[in-house]
Amino acid sequence: MSILESLRTALIGLTTNKMRAALTMLGIIIGVASVVALLSVGEGVEATITDEIQGLGSNLVFVTADQPEGQTAPAQLTTADAEALADPLEAPALVAVSPLMQGSLPVSYGDTTTNVSVGGVNAQYLDVRSMGISMGGFLTDADLEDEARVAVLGWNAYADLFAEGEYPIGEMVSIDDVRFEVVGVLEQQGGFGNEDDSVYVPLTTAQARLYPQRTLSGERPVAAIFASVADEGQVEAAVAQIEATLRARHDLAPDDEDDFQITSQQAILDFAGQITAILTLFLGAIAGISLLVGGIGIMNIMLVSVTERTREVGIRKAVGATKRDILLQFLLEAIVLSFLGGLLGIALGVTGASVIGNLSADLATRVTSGTLILAAGVASAVGLVFGVYPALRAANLRPIEALRYE
Repeated sequence: MSILESLRTALIGLTTNKMRAALTMLGIIIGVASVVALLSVGEGVEATITDEIQGLGSNLVFVTADQPEGQTAPAQLTTADAEALADPLEAPALVAVSPLMQGSLPVSYGDTTTNVSVGGVNAQYLDVRSMGISMGGFLTDADLEDEARVAVLGWNAYADLFAEGEYPIGEMVSIDDVRFEVVGVLEQQGGFGNEDDSVYVPLTTAQARLYPQRTLSGERPVAAIFASVADEGQVEAAVAQIEATLRARHDLAPDDEDDFQITSQQAILDFAGQITAILTLFLGAIAGISLLVGGIGIMNIMLVSVTERTREVGIRKAVGATKRDILLQFLLEAIVLSFLGGLLGIALGVTGASVIGNLSADLATRVTSGTLILAAGVASAVGLVFGVYPALRAANLRPIEALRYE
């Protein structure tokens, strides 16, 4: 008997009990739909996190102070450290460097006052962080040279201080009772950082008027140093150059621990990828339980079908059907059940993923071709695995005993 003939016989057997076949497929439908929906959530979360991290900057590397264990003197980064890293002879892999001096200060406009993060930065900060301008412009080198009292508002800071639709460029705001002219408003950034809730002023102005602190050696401290690497292939070289430069500047002996921490955008992406992969695997495992239950349902129904059709099997064997023919017929019945259930489950899962994505603006879902192929393949495999035992049981029936069965 050919495979096509066996398939036709299997379909006839399934259509004999349509309701039972539909209920059997229901377990597979729910299982596959769960797999597709949950994996799409995991894929969507991974894509969202990746986009947010990439939005931090272009090939970004940032340095922060890190207090070594047992060291009494506070670990600090300074503007001189940033100037050294900006020297192409010290760190040729870096194309732009911007230190950040930051603190929380009250900002007022008219009768409105809000506490926001006020950062002192240089003109390269906009490019290093890959941020866009919504209105006006950003800080310039001339602003830093003149210690100009100008400010660029993050989107939320602008929305908190000004009325909706009000044009802020040229208006005066007070930062810790010092008046600054608004020269720009950043595009809304979103993501993990607090850029939307920040106000940026020239680094020199921040040092002179807002943050007069100095280190024990008289240098100007900064909270972090942001740098942009020429391309992805030079990130490791950039990290090595930053480490060598700062260790030399901080007079660290070969066996001394770094008093700074270097974090690259790629390292964050790799770490986030590991976390989201675990999340996706966990969600897939949960959904897989539903598939397991559906597979057990297929085995149960196929065993019932074998029992009900024992006499039919005996007749077929008596007229020449081989053990292989019987085995193939019942296996195909199980595979067809699971495959059709898988297709319906995929459709339901895609719909469910779309609904989840529409219900939550913060939770993106992404249905990939890999997810659909995996779901269809697993559904067919479930039918094959859980259909083997009933099929073998039918194939091993002895014709004489099967004909006697009532």
